[in-house]
Amino acid sequence: MKRRDFVKNTTLTAIGASVLAPLSSFAGKRVTHINSEDLTLIPKIKDDYALHFMALGDWGRNGEYDQLEVAKQMGIWGTEHPLDFVVSVGDNFYPKGVVSEFDPLWHYSFENIYTAHSLQCDWYPVLGNHDYHSDVDSQIKYGKISRRWDMPARYYSKEISLSKGKDKEDGPVREDKTSKIKSKALLLFIDTDPFLHETKADYVEKQMSWINDTFKKASPDVTWKIVIGHHPYHTVGPRINNYDTLTMRNALSQVFEDNKVDIYLSGHEHSLQHLKPGGYTHQFISGAGSELTAVTAGIPESRFEASTHGFMYFSVGPASLNVKAVNTEGKVLYETTLAK
Repeated sequence: MKRRDFVKNTTLTAIGASVLAPLSSFAGKRVTHINSEDLTLIPKIKDDYALHFMALGDWGRNGEYDQLEVAKQMGIWGTEHPLDFVVSVGDNFYPKGVVSEFDPLWHYSFENIYTAHSLQCDWYPVLGNHDYHSDVDSQIKYGKISRRWDMPARYYSKEISLSKGKDKEDGPVREDKTSKIKSKALLLFIDTDPFLHETKADYVEKQMSWINDTFKKASPDVTWKIVIGHHPYHTVGPRINNYDTLTMRNALSQVFEDNKVDIYLSGHEHSLQHLKPGGYTHQFISGAGSELTAVTAGIPESRFEASTHGFMYFSVGPASLNVKAVNTEGKVLYETTLAK
């Protein structure tokens, strides 16, 4: 054998041994299958509820009037607590909505404000009266170019499974195959501003038909019924006896009663409120995302009212639903639990 062939063969043998030795150490070991979500940060605080979301309204003011401070606390809260999505209860852009899906306000009032990693989840919005001053359908179109802004129509619905760990139809909960509990939350996102205009009576009639039809066709597994709109039908803010409040009360009270709606969640009043008028439905108002307005204490139907910047945090399970009002310091100002 020539010397160069000897050197060549010896070198290849040495290289082969050095490669095969580490590889052989893996032989017989179990292969892992790790998904990205298995490695992401998990909330520090856990609970037994299957679904969690924040509710925020009346916020779009380029970060002013403490909008930025509310957004920062939402990000902190979402890092420390489970969060599946954010509900926006309208007046998303002041003073006159957005003119297109490319309006700079998308950057200045939304994308550059709610920047926390925890808030890069789905946002389910409804329209407010200020949004109606421009092209409201631009907010629907923005959903085509945004990863998190999810507004498929001016009014829409979602059925969400409450089985612990279930891959639900519209979001992140995964099914525990061993669970025998079948429970869902039905969320109706409605368009309330047209109710205040006689010229839009045909549109309102069509929407009311859809609302009743959606309740009628709901899954038998629906445990909780939650309606989200902008205008409240009860309040202890400045609009206690205002035309818009009374109009919504006249339009929705019987529908809520007939369909046993658990919660009507709205904004419009720039405060945090929980009211329990006569009947089945609880009214929650979460409109403290930026500018504030006054509230009146001592009204019997009010269980909580605060003219304080903040948001609401909902935790939903098959048998109970918990609501917290949280301020910009992360303090829980009020908490209540509804039971089935």
